[in-house]
Amino acid sequence: MTKIEIYTKNVCPYCTLAKRLLESKGQTWEEINLSTHPERTDEMLERCGGRMTVPEILINDKLIGGFDDLAELNKSGELDTLLG
Repeated sequence: MTKIEIYTKNVCPYCTLAKRLLESKGQTWEEINLSTHPERTDEMLERCGGRMTVPEILINDKLIGGFDDLAELNKSGELDTLLG
């Protein structure tokens, strides 16, 4: 089973777009909302190479990046391969 984690914030249109794209692929994910769990920000920074924007998406513990990166993987067909 594919493990997907998404770091998000409450007011984030790109977070919503990323979740919609993954939902359209029939995927589920663990959402780490930094608006309600700010104590996990350092965790995100460490796991995502210091990237401070959201969303930050990890698939099977591999950093994908943000929504634009996810959309590019989808466009190229690589996302389906990652999702199995």
